[in-house]
Amino acid sequence: MRYFETRKARIEIVPMIDIMFFLLVFFVMITLRMIPATGVASQLPQSGTAEQMPPPSVIVTLLQDGDVMVEDLPISLEDLTRRLAVGEAAKKTVTIAGAASASIQQLMSVIDACRRAGVKQIGLAAAKARR
Repeated sequence: MRYFETRKARIEIVPMIDIMFFLLVFFVMITLRMIPATGVASQLPQSGTAEQMPPPSVIVTLLQDGDVMVEDLPISLEDLTRRLAVGEAAKKTVTIAGAASASIQQLMSVIDACRRAGVKQIGLAAAKARR
């Protein structure tokens, strides 16, 4: 009488692994959406020919009063040159997000500091011009 024999209980692992993987992916995607993009709010100059650039390795923010910031921390031009010179500076891409009211001389000072470090790829952030 095999009908009355007790069978060992089995726990199926494969469906449980599938569910755990789905939950992991779900929480990772939700967490990535929750991380806010940080930065300093500035009035970027507008350009009719602005185009999308690849993500830079360093974003330098030039404020209206000529102060320079990297990663929300104020930095001098000499310190900026030293910081960019670490590692392979020629392969770094720097984007300068300057305020629209910043002077051209202040912008050129930041570009010179980047070039003294050996950076070859320097971009300027701009907003699309409204028509």
